[in-house]
Amino acid sequence: MMTSHSLTDLAQQTRQAAQKLAVVSTEAKNQALEAVAEALEAATADIITANKTDCQQAEIDGVPKPLYHRLKMDATKLKSAITGLRNVAKLPDPVGKIQIHRELDEGLILKRLTCPLGVLGVVFEARPDAVIQISALAIKSGNGVILKGGKEATNTCQVLVKAIQAGLAKTAINPNAVQLLTTREEIIELLKLDEYVDLIIPRGSNAFVRFIQENTRIPVLGHADGICHVYIDKLAELQKAVKITVDAKTNYPAACNAVETLLVHSDIAAEFLPKVVGELQQHNVELRGDERTQNITPMPAATAEDWSTEYCDLILSIKIVDSLEEAIAHINTYGSKHTEAIVTEDAETAQTFLDFVDAAGVFHNCSTRFADGFRYGFGAEVGISTQQMPPRGPVGLEGLVTYKYKVVGNGHIAATYSGENAKPFTHKDI
Repeated sequence: MMTSHSLTDLAQQTRQAAQKLAVVSTEAKNQALEAVAEALEAATADIITANKTDCQQAEIDGVPKPLYHRLKMDATKLKSAITGLRNVAKLPDPVGKIQIHRELDEGLILKRLTCPLGVLGVVFEARPDAVIQISALAIKSGNGVILKGGKEATNTCQVLVKAIQAGLAKTAINPNAVQLLTTREEIIELLKLDEYVDLIIPRGSNAFVRFIQENTRIPVLGHADGICHVYIDKLAELQKAVKITVDAKTNYPAACNAVETLLVHSDIAAEFLPKVVGELQQHNVELRGDERTQNITPMPAATAEDWSTEYCDLILSIKIVDSLEEAIAHINTYGSKHTEAIVTEDAETAQTFLDFVDAAGVFHNCSTRFADGFRYGFGAEVGISTQQMPPRGPVGLEGLVTYKYKVVGNGHIAATYSGENAKPFTHKDI
């Protein structure tokens, strides 16, 4: 473990590297991302070996199945992450964009330009692919980043960051822009470094995120739970509804955008439930239903706790509702403001759902699994935010920049524009 002094030194190094990275050209950043991609490809064997070591230890430690699935990084998953990194290089540079260009008066010009946040502190569970995604987004947005992965993924994260730093060493970007912490104790010290770290992004359980929020003065961006719903309306096309439900639950049940509760309109429940239950059971999904659901299709009873549980597993709770309004009320009560979906052929009903459901993502006739930075065309994401303030939803490059105001004059003074003979501003957009 680092001492608090050495961790401060590391944060200072990251900040110094970030200050230089903030003004690096788009071309240089893209070249750096390609160098990192090539370094990761060259280190593939070492990465896979390290991940196997982590997975073997996780099995010995009895790590929960959802966490194990997030931890595992085979060649296919690694290749996909590297593809995502290269996709980030293809995206427009978010830094230096002129948002406002305005003449305040003749010769007095205002510009508002986007600029990097500075240094990010990102703490996440056993998802080593997050190292690649977050590093790519940090580099492209001109930010330094201090990473802390779950202890289950320590070996994999170390090899990944070693490769990333080796790639950066061949470019104009200081490798200190990407750093890794390896112990839980260092998280506490990181949270104290508000002088050097500008944003904390936690990715983990509700309790973990709340712990982070309560133990730092640094701004925090993130989400706790991913309790997502699919509502099957009375005017849904049933085969479409079955397909969407099965995908939302079984495509990757450990993901935060997987559906946890299925709501079904009472008018079509008797016809729809046997169809969807049969398909879900073929995928080994454990089902839990309210009393009305059990009367149609036998299954264990759902409890009040099920409605507020993120399973991250092949488990699904089912509830029958009598109206769109009841479905929306249930979602707004138990949902985590992550992603919610409706299946219906009625455009007006769909629009009401999209307007009144309070969530970062509201979908019509498609799986909740599309709530993802890569699938949105962001290249990757640092995480998903369910807070009301922006950025919200999958956070890509645009969520990692802020802005500054630049004003250029020629001897202008404020006194000219105040008092009895105040000169008026022109306020002319350029």
